[in-house]
Amino acid sequence: MSKVLIIGAGGVSRVVVQKCASLPHVFSEIMLASRTKSKCDVIAREVGQGRVQTAQVDAENVPELTALIRSFGPKLVIHVALPYQDLTIMDACLEAGVHYLDTANYEPKEEAKFEYSWQWAYQDRFKEKGLTALLGCGFDPGVTSIFTAYAAKHYFDEIHYLDIVDCNGGDHGKAFATNFNPEINIREITQNGRYWKDGAWVETAPFEIRKDLNYPNIGARPSYVLYHEELESLVKNFPTIKQARFWMTFGDEYLTHLRVIQNIGMARIDPVMYKGVEIIPLQFLKEVLPDPGDLGENYSGETSIGCRIRGIKDGKEKTYYIWNNCSHQAAYDETGAQGVSYTTGVPAMIGAKMLLEGHWSGAGVFNVEEFNPDPFLKDLATYGLPWHEEFDGDLEL
Repeated sequence: MSKVLIIGAGGVSRVVVQKCASLPHVFSEIMLASRTKSKCDVIAREVGQGRVQTAQVDAENVPELTALIRSFGPKLVIHVALPYQDLTIMDACLEAGVHYLDTANYEPKEEAKFEYSWQWAYQDRFKEKGLTALLGCGFDPGVTSIFTAYAAKHYFDEIHYLDIVDCNGGDHGKAFATNFNPEINIREITQNGRYWKDGAWVETAPFEIRKDLNYPNIGARPSYVLYHEELESLVKNFPTIKQARFWMTFGDEYLTHLRVIQNIGMARIDPVMYKGVEIIPLQFLKEVLPDPGDLGENYSGETSIGCRIRGIKDGKEKTYYIWNNCSHQAAYDETGAQGVSYTTGVPAMIGAKMLLEGHWSGAGVFNVEEFNPDPFLKDLATYGLPWHEEFDGDLEL
């Protein structure tokens, strides 16, 4: 049994708290902390099962974070706040001597750019302290990387082509809303796309490459090539990959709203003056858009996220598709959070469980695909995200 400190009080945190609280034999004590303690109190009261302490902390203040970690004494910090805060939380974990886990890689506030270089640079520091930093343990990144590792371990001698496909086939009834933090979401999808081909990155304009793909239980949806961080670690850890792409679905109405937001300057991340006050337009927009944490009620449909893989086994080409579908309504009925939060929160809890139970271990900074995928995927099916396989089918790509 081990203490854990969870940082962040959004929809993903809600799922992580409930799942951890349901496993007292693994998570003996739980503390939930964020900048706004009242949000933590709501989550603790509604899904914490009487097992969750709460605290206020500024996740960008290393001394404050370090003091909280030391006073509570967790074995692991689960970071499900903003990716801006990855490095300060990693610094505090090193200072306090505890393990670290997150669901998304670091992004600097001043630039819409995300890559693993900043966090990989912590390798020696975590190794010297004998601590584990586990990066990207959500769904994508996270489960998609573990799906790839599972395929490499069991079904392929060499993976040559990897396509990660992410479809939200749900309907929340809003004219425009994002399924996780609007500021982070809009920053990510409006930057140029990238995919890996023959040992180099190929850059594309946003939404330049489109293909209609069929998703289980959902049907055909327009899917676009974006850059996503797990591609960076997967091509490093599976060097036989010749091409790796990430596809995400967007409806025409969503893209129309997005174009307007960009055209009128509301996607800007540089400060502007408004009545003598400096504001960042995208941060203001976030405040007037629907809160992703409030989308769960009456959210119909499913998500479908998986990996379509082509490669070689015993000298013969084969294809493999592994995926999960998650019902928004079922996720809400269980946790009060919609499916996108659920598919991120469940893997974060399982990754923490892997570390605390010793299934995954090591000193340094790791991406999830570097560990044994089998115990993780066994738990994934057990704790709410069953997965499916198709062999030698039409990958459409």
